[in-house]
Amino acid sequence: MFIAIPSRQKPPLRWATPLLFAGLWLCFTWGTLLPASEQHALLLEWGALSGGLTTPLAWREALADGNLVRLVSALFLHADWAHLLGNLVFLLIFGLPAERAMGPWRFMLLFLLGGAVANLAAVLAISTPDRLIIGASGAVSALIGAYLALFPGARLGVVVPLGLFLQFVKMPAPLLIGVWALLQVVFTYIGPAFGAVAWSAHVAGFAFGGAFALIARAGIARRLRRRRGY
Repeated sequence: MFIAIPSRQKPPLRWATPLLFAGLWLCFTWGTLLPASEQHALLLEWGALSGGLTTPLAWREALADGNLVRLVSALFLHADWAHLLGNLVFLLIFGLPAERAMGPWRFMLLFLLGGAVANLAAVLAISTPDRLIIGASGAVSALIGAYLALFPGARLGVVVPLGLFLQFVKMPAPLLIGVWALLQVVFTYIGPAFGAVAWSAHVAGFAFGGAFALIARAGIARRLRRRRGY
């Protein structure tokens, strides 16, 4: 009789989420230390700009002069502390379990590629030319989409205010993320700060993350089996 003996190896270090967390934080902190004029120049030089990439000629020019890099570099630029902290919180909530399942390299690819796709969607969706598109919200949305695809039965803790008291309850992740995704679609057309927030990037990032996780699901399953010694 042969039986499988699970591996006793220590789980690999999750370095991608802390690295991204530190990178986002350091880039913003460094930018805030610059004079106001240089901060503005930094955003214009490395942020994504709307109104382009609508023709094959524009794509060829962007490839030739390296402007496509803006779709990724814009992820590490933020407008203010609230913008940054909101993305960092969701990065930790959804990034750590997603990285544990898919591994750091696949996770890093999801964040960077998903963020680039989300920024591209915003570039194409915003009709006003030369609108600045910055922030990691699209990449974080990709993580949320991947989390839902990988952990459809997970439950998330929510603090509900009940008068003078706060009640901690657990709710199904698909319900909470579904409400979040629905709000992104609504905000795309009639939401607050319409035109100032690239809601279309959130929707595109979420959809890309879900598709990415489903496509990579077989590889993720093989990785988890190897970790468990099967």
